[in-house]
Amino acid sequence: MSTLKKIKVDGIEVEVDGAMTLLQACEAAGKEIPRFCYHERLSIAGNCRMCLVEVKGGPPKPAASCAMQVRDLRPGPEGQPPEVFTNTPMVKKAREGVMEFLLINHPLDCPICDQGGECDLQDQAMAYGVDFSRYREPKRAADDIYLGPLVGTQMTRCISCTRCVRYTTEICGVTQMGQTGRGEDSEITSYLNAALDSEMIGNVVDLCPVGALTNKPYAFNARPWELKKTESIDVMDALGSNIRVDVRGREVMRILPRNHDEVNEEWIADKARHICDGLRRQRLDRPYVRENGKLRPAAWPEALALAAAKLKGGTVAALAGDLAPVEAMFSLKALVEGLGGTVECRTDGAALPVGNRSGYVGTAKIADIDTAEMILLVGTNPRIEAPVLNARIRKAWLNGAAVALIGEPADLTYDYFHAGAGPESLAAMIADGVSEETKAKRTLVIVGQGALRRPDGAAVLGNAMKMAEVSGSGFLVLHNAASRVGAMDLGFATQGGMAAALDGAEVIYNLGADECDLPEGAFVIYQGSHGDRGAHRADVILPGAAYTEQSGLFVNTEGRVQIANRAGFPPGEAKEDWAILRALSGEMGAALPWNSMDQLRAALFAAHPHFARVDQIEPAEWKAEPAGAMEKAPFRPAIEDHYLTNPIARASEIMATLSRDAKARRAARMAAE
Repeated sequence: MSTLKKIKVDGIEVEVDGAMTLLQACEAAGKEIPRFCYHERLSIAGNCRMCLVEVKGGPPKPAASCAMQVRDLRPGPEGQPPEVFTNTPMVKKAREGVMEFLLINHPLDCPICDQGGECDLQDQAMAYGVDFSRYREPKRAADDIYLGPLVGTQMTRCISCTRCVRYTTEICGVTQMGQTGRGEDSEITSYLNAALDSEMIGNVVDLCPVGALTNKPYAFNARPWELKKTESIDVMDALGSNIRVDVRGREVMRILPRNHDEVNEEWIADKARHICDGLRRQRLDRPYVRENGKLRPAAWPEALALAAAKLKGGTVAALAGDLAPVEAMFSLKALVEGLGGTVECRTDGAALPVGNRSGYVGTAKIADIDTAEMILLVGTNPRIEAPVLNARIRKAWLNGAAVALIGEPADLTYDYFHAGAGPESLAAMIADGVSEETKAKRTLVIVGQGALRRPDGAAVLGNAMKMAEVSGSGFLVLHNAASRVGAMDLGFATQGGMAAALDGAEVIYNLGADECDLPEGAFVIYQGSHGDRGAHRADVILPGAAYTEQSGLFVNTEGRVQIANRAGFPPGEAKEDWAILRALSGEMGAALPWNSMDQLRAALFAAHPHFARVDQIEPAEWKAEPAGAMEKAPFRPAIEDHYLTNPIARASEIMATLSRDAKARRAARMAAE
């Protein structure tokens, strides 16, 4: 257990944990230390030597602040706190010398470098570089390596900080990158020049402090100062990763991660980062109506009038898809229930209990994974369902946590005990009981949708909750749909699920549900952003906005309310989801009682106060579901193809490429290979 120690940084006395590095202590004192190889979430390498500081009473040379801990410093002769200096002539000269060495072999192609304007080396060269070089010999060069379709390489720019090697090895669990050679011959390379097998490889671009690794799909499309930056939330999975959407004009140019220690730390999955081209393709930009079996373009008044007439003239059911914001579902629920209709969000058949938040969210937080000592995964493959959460489980495993899996075996990037393939293993685990030693540990049960999308899903959920009870574990339900928890909080569900909701429905209002089959004979009104499966089945299409084109609330898999802000505007005649529903209600003569997003949210917060508490988790009262009899069939994966799970992803060329490459890597190899 580390103790607090006092230290003086440039005369400023601070008290910090003795295990902290000098670099961290200096930052705690408000002093910024330049660095290239050091990163808060990676192991310490001490490669670049840019973080040099002077230690009073230490050796007569500068010390690398990233590789020395506060507890290693000696106090003064009379017990005074040790002193560190960050701005002395010795430090300045040392840093300038390091910068000169770094620039000796750097190609200095800043004007044509895609990292220009966001380059750490460029920034530090402004502070510590000089306007000439004493080096006259030819510069060294290195061959570019292939890292896949997402990361472009210019290895001549590499300064051997090894951030990429440490990230892929420690965070991603991929041991395909490394450094070979010594001295001038040293270079970063990949094993057999093969693409890296990870769902989070795009983060190396953010980590690279120079232009050696760049965003290949985005390269040379825009400069950072041209972009309008908007903080938002990712909806490609249910983790709710914090992102920044960069837009030029009406076009989303790129998506970057934002730091949120309790959700995604500072990582995002490749799917979240590179979905941008899917926002441009196969968009619904005008209303359509079906006439003589074929869809034809229509004006908004015609489409709304037809939809209103059908809604007033038949039994109505409403479905909510995976990407729908809370405000749109709240509006749709008010509209449909006013007609005496039914609503449903569990379009995949998941047995989530209506009204029991502990049964569809759980009681644990994502951050609890960090301190867990034992983790039980039931019917889930977190690597493809939530790659960033899987990286968090890997971090817990590296810290000594034991992981067990009940379900289909898979490469999760960490070792685990395979406890069985199906419900009988869960039942046996409960029957065997849990030792007092295990109960004393911090344990966690994570249940995936593969365990709940079954005829016996309710019984499986009950048994998983019973397992959490008998072991004293935290309980977390891992969702795949970004909108699911918010919809369940709204009560956007019918007892009996999809079958009960659609029973006898003559008109189905489909709010972006593209992964389900609808009954023949029903009149379908589809509201969504892309011409996907749901639009093909529709009789009326009302074009909506994508998640980057409207402001909306989403609740992530742990029950945290977050807000996705509008970064751009929808194409053509497409409108925001809530505005379409408000206009439709007016056409029906039963206008919803709000005319703006502020009024809508006021009504939403009055009905469901916890939605107003953004970035907070509403505690769920524990209420275990009945642990009924379960079938013997093994759990099946909830996701077949990680890269093609929603309409935006299926419209993306980059996602199609990643899907094809992933299938090729997992294809059975011949003996000669």
